[in-house]
Amino acid sequence: MLIETEPTPNPATLKFLPGRPVMDAGTRDFATPEEAEASPLADALFGLGDVTGVFFGRDFISVTAAPGVEWNGLKPDVLGILLDHFSANMPLFRQGSAAGFSVPPEAADFGGDNPEDADIVAQIRELIDTRVRPAVANDGGDIVYRGFDAGKVYLQMQGACSGCPSSSATLKNGIEQLLKHYVPEVTEVRAV
Repeated sequence: MLIETEPTPNPATLKFLPGRPVMDAGTRDFATPEEAEASPLADALFGLGDVTGVFFGRDFISVTAAPGVEWNGLKPDVLGILLDHFSANMPLFRQGSAAGFSVPPEAADFGGDNPEDADIVAQIRELIDTRVRPAVANDGGDIVYRGFDAGKVYLQMQGACSGCPSSSATLKNGIEQLLKHYVPEVTEVRAV
């Protein structure tokens, strides 16, 4: 089995491509060792001690190294864990963990969108799903819609995009400009 690696815009994160599907649908972000307990694979990666984030995409795994850790030393250990996991066809999640669902409930931080903005929100979600998320997935991450309020769109960056030095530029110069162009009611995009 060959697992390819790709750099991401975040120098602390590498994208690993096992050549087979990772998630059947959606994504899953593990930001702590406690969250990773739901997945034998994420748990093993955090068990290396030098990993601070694991993200499962449709056909990739992004792994974030701790500050000061060089990928030269960590990469062989990560590859070993991934090879063992996929060669043995181990489950991605522990049974009964309810961990198989993808992203957290949408707009959880904002208590729901105003029903009067339903058309605007539908346009924003469609643009994010069709134009933004595929591009962000290419960089080893995901972006999740969190809410719309008074012209402001709230988005959550995950995987390689979370904590990436260029994520604020991506939000302002890329996503914000795209949304403003197609949805004039959008005045600003903010990360949560």
